[in-house]
Amino acid sequence: MPTISQFFGIVIQMFWREHAPPHFHAMYGEYEAQIDIRTLEVLVGRLPRRALSLTIEWAIEHRRELMEDWDLCQTRQQPKRIQPLE
Repeated sequence: MPTISQFFGIVIQMFWREHAPPHFHAMYGEYEAQIDIRTLEVLVGRLPRRALSLTIEWAIEHRRELMEDWDLCQTRQQPKRIQPLE
């Protein structure tokens, strides 16, 4: 599963040929959540409040790039790195 971004201890990854809806995986320590790119809702799992807040802030800034990476992953292509939250 390619890592597409990392910031403040949060790792963002996408699987190839993943199921709909379009989503990404956010990991922070022992926590993991799958987050819908379109709605930014947590589909599965959980993150601590602060980590989730930072992840959502980052995803809002990079939603278009996340969808582009989703499309790449669906065709088994390497997703592009996305700038971390600063």
